[in-house]
Amino acid sequence: MSAPGRSKGECRSAEHEGRQFVAPGPSDQAPAQRLHEAFDRWVREAPSRVFVHLPAGPGEDGAPAASRTLDFAALGAMTDALEAELRGDGVGRGDRVLIVAENAPEHVALIVACSRVGAWSCGVNARMAPGEIAAFLAKADARVAYFTSAVSEAARAHAQRHGARPSAVAGLERSAPRAQAQAETGPLADTVAAIIFTSGTTGVPKGVLMTHAGVLHFARVSAASRALGADDRSYACLPMTHIFGLGTVLMASLHAGAALVMRAGFDPADLLEALAREGVTQLQGPPALYARLLAHLDREGRAQVAAPSLRYLYTGAGPLDAALKARVEAAFRQPLHHGYGLSEYAGSVHLTRRGEWRRDTSAGYRVDGAELRIVDPATGLDRPAGERGEIWLRGAGLTPGYFRDPEATAAVMRGGWYASGDLGELRPDGALFVVGRLKELIIRSGFNVYPAEVEAVLNAFPAIARSAVVGRDAGDGNEEVLAFVELRPGAALDRGALAAHLQEQLAPYKRPATVTVLAALPMTANGKILKRALVV
Repeated sequence: MSAPGRSKGECRSAEHEGRQFVAPGPSDQAPAQRLHEAFDRWVREAPSRVFVHLPAGPGEDGAPAASRTLDFAALGAMTDALEAELRGDGVGRGDRVLIVAENAPEHVALIVACSRVGAWSCGVNARMAPGEIAAFLAKADARVAYFTSAVSEAARAHAQRHGARPSAVAGLERSAPRAQAQAETGPLADTVAAIIFTSGTTGVPKGVLMTHAGVLHFARVSAASRALGADDRSYACLPMTHIFGLGTVLMASLHAGAALVMRAGFDPADLLEALAREGVTQLQGPPALYARLLAHLDREGRAQVAAPSLRYLYTGAGPLDAALKARVEAAFRQPLHHGYGLSEYAGSVHLTRRGEWRRDTSAGYRVDGAELRIVDPATGLDRPAGERGEIWLRGAGLTPGYFRDPEATAAVMRGGWYASGDLGELRPDGALFVVGRLKELIIRSGFNVYPAEVEAVLNAFPAIARSAVVGRDAGDGNEEVLAFVELRPGAALDRGALAAHLQEQLAPYKRPATVTVLAALPMTANGKILKRALVV
């Protein structure tokens, strides 16, 4: 949906009317230097303030009970118990703690407790396979592993496989400490807060080192970009094992003293209920979250979302196409904000401006503390404005590298700049457009084919909910374009109409050689399409 009276490409900004924003805290408050300080501040200053809203459980008579809440004091007591347990297990400076989790208050308490003892939290999604969990445990060289067994059957099953026992905090299980784990002892021991493992959409996951300074800097940037305050509630279904959930949702909320409506996973019906009745003011998620929500609305025959308190809507962590953006904005009747970021920067480097309606899919403008260049990947020389190239970045949130992987670190660092592997262009006004991945670029008949461009055309076809485009070696030094699509509920694919649509919108060399319909596209736990699973 677009605001009336604007020409194509035009945008406008408008502050939310009739709402008083609560400042994150007193102006003389010293900024946090380590993750736990952002939490401990509220335990001291506002112990009775509710931080976590949880779904209702069954009542004593079997009827639904009221939703549960945890204030900072209660979560602080949980954190104290975990801090003591970690110290009792010999966990300290430079150790890694693997957290096999779905979202739960206990996960928050573990992140804070790790920071207090100087350990690095290493969150991994509990829905991963047993072999993946075992590989992460070895890759992190973790001193101990925790499992959020109370909220996750998957985590409970992993805990059983690893011989875990109950923690001092109900809802958690932990493995026996590993005496052979080697703690980091150099400068990184004090600067690193966490390890985020990359999603592995195109290769083997790597452990991204997240610094206290980088995560806290982005928490401030994210909170400021949304005018996040103590009267806000963010819907927190994004895994805190990913930078989106950890930085944008959890740490930004801690910075501002805002609350979380926390869920272990995403359920569109629950989200709609929370938006309608639980005072959710902030909703963030990858494009896949919104695609699933729209599919749910389609099944229910609904066109719009009831969200009386919602004032900020955002998507990131994946490419955004215009068709999805338009449908989301029509459903919510407010702008869908967008940004560009990655784990290696501890968050976003570009964001659209709050209240701004855009007719395009720009990722917005540079945020405080970040630098970004568009370069020729072969020469490292800057591209002129409006020309496509590889995105390089540096700044306050940049990772010092990958955990115990100097070769992988050297492969992406360019004299202090991080070569992202993403392709983009900067417009003269500074707006960033992300057009795809360098490794996913398809060379067809000597021309460049950007999968995101083809996917945008496919996604605009009425029957298609989402798509993935990949290249395959044609055996003649060329590549052919393959498309995989997921249909909207109840839709059938009219291939003749689709062919006419593609002919109208795409040059011949960009058109897919095949279009394969799948019941569901393979996805990572973080909502990204797993393209490597499509290429066989």
